[in-house]
Amino acid sequence: MLERMFHLKANGTKATTEVIAGLTTFFAMAYIIAVNPAILSQAGMPWGAVFLATIIAAVIGTLVMGLFANVPYAQAPGMGLNAFFVFTVCFTLKFTWQQALSMVFLCGVINILITVTKVRKHIIRAIPQSLQHAISGGIGVFIAYIGLLNVGIINFGAGVPSLPALNQPVLWVFLIGLALIIILSVMKVKGAILISIIVTALIGIPLGVTKLGQTVSFSEAAAQLPTTFGAIFTAEGLASLFTDMTKLPLVLITIFAFSLSDTFDTIGTFIGTGRRSGIFSQEDEDNMAHSAGFSSKMDKALFADAIATSIGAVVGTSNTTTYVESAAGIGVGGRTGLTSVVVALCFIASAFLSAFVSAIPSAATAPALVIVGIMMLASFKEIEWTDLEEAVPAFFSGIFMALCYSISYGIAFGFVFYCIVKTVKGKAREVHPILWVSTVLFILNFVLLALL
Repeated sequence: MLERMFHLKANGTKATTEVIAGLTTFFAMAYIIAVNPAILSQAGMPWGAVFLATIIAAVIGTLVMGLFANVPYAQAPGMGLNAFFVFTVCFTLKFTWQQALSMVFLCGVINILITVTKVRKHIIRAIPQSLQHAISGGIGVFIAYIGLLNVGIINFGAGVPSLPALNQPVLWVFLIGLALIIILSVMKVKGAILISIIVTALIGIPLGVTKLGQTVSFSEAAAQLPTTFGAIFTAEGLASLFTDMTKLPLVLITIFAFSLSDTFDTIGTFIGTGRRSGIFSQEDEDNMAHSAGFSSKMDKALFADAIATSIGAVVGTSNTTTYVESAAGIGVGGRTGLTSVVVALCFIASAFLSAFVSAIPSAATAPALVIVGIMMLASFKEIEWTDLEEAVPAFFSGIFMALCYSISYGIAFGFVFYCIVKTVKGKAREVHPILWVSTVLFILNFVLLALL
């Protein structure tokens, strides 16, 4: 049955590998279960309602990705986008959380439209090979950087990055886990990443790093869910966005910012993790370009990602997006939708076992992100670094997504400098029209956000 549904042999994998990959991805991204409610509740949303909405959005989005697209990607409310939701849209621009959710819903509708009309996949095909390799390697830098930041091994306390004093148990646990995962990976032990996460979490127990999380019960969360579920369809939601025409330009700008970030975060993740692993082959992309409907994996994956944002907004959470931490599962061999189904099942279980799931510390999962990031850096070798025409855009795409803590911003800087370099070299005609349009939209987005 599993073979018929997921075509395991054709994808060079087996059920046990997919299960391990699913568990690895889940533990790498499980932090969102507690972190997303902590962030969105600052805008006045009930913690328990957001907790369940986060899980529901992750389960539905990830199941669609696995069962419809048959690719090993997991979805959940995105970090960065949830902060933009609260601190920019609600706090700075003074929109209510119901209005912010409504804008997220409209962002999802826009993403569905540009996916159905094949705009998103044409954007992917317009990106030159050098930038694609840079994005792939840059995703590696970014995911490793996430791991290092999550555990606090990089200290920004004095305004300058530095190594903190290694007198904190969380850092000891992280370093032990990092050494363990490197040793197991170099020795090519099967399930090295998952083994490392579990062992490191256990080591953290006597050191007080691994401890049960503070959370509400399932029944309490379920009682709060009606507050956010369907809130966008009330008078305080979608309808309220268009009652004051003086605020309409601001509403449109905000939806545009949500949509642009969401679109290019997903594109970057798919390019960065799907190419080198063979999940999205060149043959698949050629098929995608010349056929109608959803006939390729990329088509289906883009559609699955697009509908997840609107679904998440309906249940009560910020933009649901494809998680870059999916690279952790892909790194241990996940190649089909079975990986995603396992992740979804883990999210369902977490609704009832949240205290135990949130007990897995970042010190245990951070080493996994670092080692996967190292693996992905291999894409940089495909770039001709001695040729500045190729190296400059590649540098900004590959490095800025980590420095800016945003995949879409890294892509934006890469696009801008690619257009500049090609123009001054007299090769402006080599730049695909879609790339020119995307670059202009990025610049417009930066200008509008600066004026907000």
